[in-house]
Amino acid sequence: MILHGYWRSSAAWRVRLALGIKGLGFEQVAVNLVQGDQRSAAHLALNPQGLVPVLEVDGAALSQSLAIIEYLDERFPDPPLLPADALGRARVRAAALTIAAEVHPLGNLRVQRWLKGELQADDAAVTRWLHHWMHDGLSSLEQFAAHHGGSFLYGNTPGLADLCLVPQLYNARRFGLLLNAFPRLLEIESRLAVTDWAQAAHPDAQPDSP
Repeated sequence: MILHGYWRSSAAWRVRLALGIKGLGFEQVAVNLVQGDQRSAAHLALNPQGLVPVLEVDGAALSQSLAIIEYLDERFPDPPLLPADALGRARVRAAALTIAAEVHPLGNLRVQRWLKGELQADDAAVTRWLHHWMHDGLSSLEQFAAHHGGSFLYGNTPGLADLCLVPQLYNARRFGLLLNAFPRLLEIESRLAVTDWAQAAHPDAQPDSP
């Protein structure tokens, strides 16, 4: 398997976490989002959206991090990243999508560039935008953990939603959002942080990290 990604991409980080927790080996190809590698002909041939991550496996190129992770979970089911029951799976997917569909897209690099370029937003306005949407999503996940969590967001084993949470907390710190309102989320993050596979997936451990 070959993972095309960027060291600090939240979406690529989720996939690295999934590969790591399942003990799957993979090669990495760096796609520098700052320099525009995602718009190269070679990358667009793999993913016409021009986004990362892309996972090459068995002659196919898979895109969208949650779709990739669910593919991996179906093909390599141990350890599972989704509960065995339909209600549990729906709840975990909802928590994961809170980040992957509601929070992360509003703060990624291309959105920040558009806010600055098209709307002439200054750095303070962009930061205010990021803080609003991050706080909104993390607040809902804090409540989710209170209702459904144990050691992790749902129950006592790490799953799909936790793989989305870790990169989002990193992003929140990058942009100066205070996290003291989310003690449950921070406890979950600390439990994951000590695992070998989570440490190997961290942006600072990637070959393209500066």
